[in-house]
Amino acid sequence: MIRSAIRLQAMKPKFAYRGLIMAMFFLSLAVFSYVVYVASYSQALDRLARNGEADVTLAADRLQSQLQRYQEMVVLLSDHPALNVLAQTGQKNHATADALLLEAADKTAALTLFFADAQGRILASAHGKYPDDLTRHGYFRRAMNGALGKQHGSDEVFKKRVFYFAAPSFGNTRKVQGALVVVVDIERLETDWRGRGPAVFFSDDKGAVFISNRSELLPLDQTLTISDAVGSWPVSIASVGMHEVWKLDWGPYLPRQALHLTQSLPAIGMTAEALIDVAPALRLAGLQAMMMTAAVFIIVALLFFTTERRRSLSTANITLERRVSERTQALSDINRQLRREISERQDAEAALQQAQTDLVQAEKLTALGKLSAGISHELNQPLMAIQQFATNGAEFLERGRPARAADNLTRIAELAHRMGRIIKNLRAFVRNESEPVSRVDIVAVIDGALELSTARFKRAGIAVHWQSPQAPVWVQGGDVRLGQVMANLFGNAIDAMAGQKQGALEVTLVNAPDHVLITVADTGPGIAQPEKLFEPFYSTKEVGSDEGMGLGLSISYGLLQSFGGKIAGRNRSDHGAEFIIELVHATTECIE
Repeated sequence: MIRSAIRLQAMKPKFAYRGLIMAMFFLSLAVFSYVVYVASYSQALDRLARNGEADVTLAADRLQSQLQRYQEMVVLLSDHPALNVLAQTGQKNHATADALLLEAADKTAALTLFFADAQGRILASAHGKYPDDLTRHGYFRRAMNGALGKQHGSDEVFKKRVFYFAAPSFGNTRKVQGALVVVVDIERLETDWRGRGPAVFFSDDKGAVFISNRSELLPLDQTLTISDAVGSWPVSIASVGMHEVWKLDWGPYLPRQALHLTQSLPAIGMTAEALIDVAPALRLAGLQAMMMTAAVFIIVALLFFTTERRRSLSTANITLERRVSERTQALSDINRQLRREISERQDAEAALQQAQTDLVQAEKLTALGKLSAGISHELNQPLMAIQQFATNGAEFLERGRPARAADNLTRIAELAHRMGRIIKNLRAFVRNESEPVSRVDIVAVIDGALELSTARFKRAGIAVHWQSPQAPVWVQGGDVRLGQVMANLFGNAIDAMAGQKQGALEVTLVNAPDHVLITVADTGPGIAQPEKLFEPFYSTKEVGSDEGMGLGLSISYGLLQSFGGKIAGRNRSDHGAEFIIELVHATTECIE
């Protein structure tokens, strides 16, 4: 808990430092995004201005070309003979002149045409409507000076926005004798391009809007100028670089934010103006700003995560090295402890092996004690017989019967050979064997073990059934160790059948191609716990008896395993127990 608290206290300044770095990063990212947005917006406005200027030029050219037709028509028609005659005679409402002007008005879609003399009196008109006095109009006075008169305004007779063209009429004297005036209907011109393209309007030198393709930009009061409209309508003007952007709310068909463009048209005395929607520029600038911001954010995030990963890896590496060092030290300590334990275990194993050897020897001595009575009887009987045969032989020699004496000596030699074989088997059973695995005749081993136990078999009244093969059967093992195993099995069988009137021991040998099987079966009570048969100190004898320590079968199991053999014990189906020993055939590598 204290270590965790210290770690948390140490991490607080780190978190505060990282928080400050993150705040500075996001602030810098916001400034960068704003700068990119402004730059992108300015570039987009530049492109929008170029496109808008083209639209304004196109609209101005369209208007000027439409007005040019009327200008050319009035100039060409001003010196018509019918009008010259009318000017020279001074007749009013001359039918020929009226028809001429009416035809021209119908073909050109002009609002009207009329011809006036130098005093401003109307001599002919296409529709019979005309003002009383033309001398007060600037376009007429300019025509009387011999130039083309142009003027726009609201016509008093037709109550419409019109454009006047007045061309002087020269007589044969080449003096101005009158003027032909054509009145152009502006609304008719607007119908051809109203609603098309961006919002375009044309204003005069006073700022009054006169022509537009958006009806919202045409004030109801023709005397209202665009500056007056700006002052009364909701609009704000901002400068973005070299451009002027209007924010307005003038109707559903006009943009909310628009780029204001102007172009002077001195030919018609007006200024062409346009309001270009900047929404695409705003979207493009916003998209570019978001993309650039996202790109920078991703790059910085990747750098941050890479740096954090490297820092984490470095920290983890330092921690790992520290842990490896600690673990190495711990392993070194454990290794030293293991070496010490191995040394102690080796000493314990050596002591255990020595104890096991001593126990084996003690077990053999115990078995030897059991055999001592029978062996003493077996040795005592031949000794007495030898003594008797020696006495008889001496008497036969004294009596001169050498043949009978030689026969007694032969008997003495046989008995001595028998005693020597018994002593040899006993000496082999008692001694410790440390020779390597060798080539052993298992038939001779079984015969020797049975001979050592002959006296006990006779005393216990046990019949032995053993058909000894005529030829040797060579197995891999040790002569002494195999004799110990067989003697132990025979002794256990004698103990198991103690007290029976007719006990029997059956020993069989099967020489199979791949192994040799030896079976030792008795008629005793059987095995109470076959699963514990080969455990050390397991015995069916009473505790404290002098019949062994329960190590015989365990030692036999280990002895057989030492040279590749096996042993198993089980109860017979009828009665008694049997032990099966499996031995390996001797190979040429075995030392004989």
